[in-house]
Amino acid sequence: MANHIDVITNIMNVIVPPFMLIALLLVYPLYLIYKFINFITRLLTSENVAGKVVLVTGAAAGIGEQISYEYARRRARLVLVDVRGDLLGRVVENVRSFGSSDVIAITADVSKEEDCKRFVDEAIKHFRRLDHLVNNAGLARVKLFEEIQNFSDFSYLLDVNLWGVAFGTYYAIPHLRKTKGKIIVMASSVGWYPFPRFSFYNASKAALITFYETLRTEIGNSNIGITIVTPGLVKSALSQNEPAKAALGWIPLESAEKCGKAIVKSACRGDKYVVEPSWVNSLYALKVMCPDLVEFCNRFLFISAEKTTPPTTDAPHKSFIPSELKSD
Repeated sequence: MANHIDVITNIMNVIVPPFMLIALLLVYPLYLIYKFINFITRLLTSENVAGKVVLVTGAAAGIGEQISYEYARRRARLVLVDVRGDLLGRVVENVRSFGSSDVIAITADVSKEEDCKRFVDEAIKHFRRLDHLVNNAGLARVKLFEEIQNFSDFSYLLDVNLWGVAFGTYYAIPHLRKTKGKIIVMASSVGWYPFPRFSFYNASKAALITFYETLRTEIGNSNIGITIVTPGLVKSALSQNEPAKAALGWIPLESAEKCGKAIVKSACRGDKYVVEPSWVNSLYALKVMCPDLVEFCNRFLFISAEKTTPPTTDAPHKSFIPSELKSD
């Protein structure tokens, strides 16, 4: 029986690739036409979020803060969530000044399931509805895998970046289903581009992309939109620390404000994916077509070159840098 299966598999190995190539050549032009019409339709029917309720995690700084401001400019009502509750007061004041008619701040650690359930429950208790969930909170840490001495730091990173997003989504879905709402998730371009020294961060963001692509299929009949954001290099605390500046100083960094505006615009338009800045899309094409070249360039630019400079001291335990290279 096993031999028969192997024979069938070998036949499929020969037949399926050319068949798929021919099918792609025939179907792809029609697919492009569909995508163009769909884009124009979404452009003309962009969602008006005035008066709607938006919950943003990681809202105290960075991209999350700027996303909150952009929703406020669009007159949305806001629920701001962050583990750094002492920083939320300033953001709340700014959000009100930008035009939000009602805003509440909640201190919570997204790595804890009970906290995620609590901030969703508090949002519903206050506003009686939820329209957009922005899963933005995240952590990053710069370290070569072989230099890791305390894996508990990175276990917490995975708890925040993966479970912290899954928990909030799980408890928000029943409410988003009622409003035909949207989920916006802050993944990262390093979820598909292997940037050195961020191995666990990269892995957590790759998991997010796959998780939400799967979830999009599972809840597709619920009319809940899912926008997966994969930002590139954004000017922030992480990209401005000394090790990052030494490696990335020659690469242009987009402002968190511009990135936040682009994310909200795309979410309201109903885009399934957002890459910001858009030039980062070229890295995806390079990764797919020339993976060996990407590996060589990354090693040469960000590993070999750094060996000529003095080593830097890693941050202490739990002194995590908010993932504002991609999210916060």
